Amino acid sequence: MIFLFGYVKPQKSELLVREFEQYNGIYCSLCKSLGKAYGPLARLALNYDCTFYALVLISVCPKPLPAFHIGRCVVNPLKKCTFCNIQGEEFHQAAALTVILLYHKWLDDIQDSKPLKKLLRILVLPIIQHAYRKAISEFPHLGEFVTEAMRQQREIESSGQPGLDQCAEPTAHMMERIMEFSSGEEPTSPKSRVLNRFGYYIGRWIYLIDAADDLEDDVKSGAFNPLAIRFHLTGSSQMADIWKARAYANEALNQTLSQLNAVFNLMEMNAMGSIVRNIVVLGLPHMQKELLFEKENANV
Repeated sequence: MIFLFGYVKPQKSELLVREFEQYNGIYCSLCKSLGKAYGPLARLALNYDCTFYALVLISVCPKPLPAFHIGRCVVNPLKKCTFCNIQGEEFHQAAALTVILLYHKWLDDIQDSKPLKKLLRILVLPIIQHAYRKAISEFPHLGEFVTEAMRQQREIESSGQPGLDQCAEPTAHMMERIMEFSSGEEPTSPKSRVLNRFGYYIGRWIYLIDAADDLEDDVKSGAFNPLAIRFHLTGSSQMADIWKARAYANEALNQTLSQLNAVFNLMEMNAMGSIVRNIVVLGLPHMQKELLFEKENANV
């Protein structure tokens, strides 16, 4: 449960037309970078969370704002897309992180899959492994951060009765180290310290929302979920008990969002920061409400 799943999205209805086009430009540019660096199949790993990572890197960069242009979609040449004119370190790092996370997720899926799916995933593994090796050769620190977080996650989950906060720590620390490293400055610099805290709370929020979102399925399948452990949930538990666990998760998520907002207000960002603000202030709470409460109402 340490992987990024696409929870970090903007609230598109609140973006200006210009901001919407810029966000799409970053998304499509990351897709282009993935294909160029790691092959066409790597584009299938494209996700909103790593797009957000690239967006943050561009937003805190002191260089002039990037320009955008219209081009043809690489996947669908009949479709026009917006692309960012820069293809610098920001996109290279985001593409590498995407591939590194995909590799670890694939290994995890192999371990948890049934025989037929496991065999199919094993057959595809060498392709992903090749891209992963290239990514960690270019950005060894990113590989180290994710590998260490995976090790810590396994230890915590096998420790008996781990708490929710304890389980969220590996993802939170992974993101804080990634953001701090990506600042390009000494760890003691103000920029690095703020990005460190920003990464910590965004990583913590991602873990918590994933645990809450997967709770019902994990309870049914018997898969590990810290909320299920805390509330002693089993396959025979009532929906009311699951809702109590979700309400508890919602409180933890709200506290994390409050701290994330406080750190965000300390960040020095260029004009692209308005898109980051949309995601942090509007997109994350909207996603949280949609997954926890609209799903609950649908079940009722």
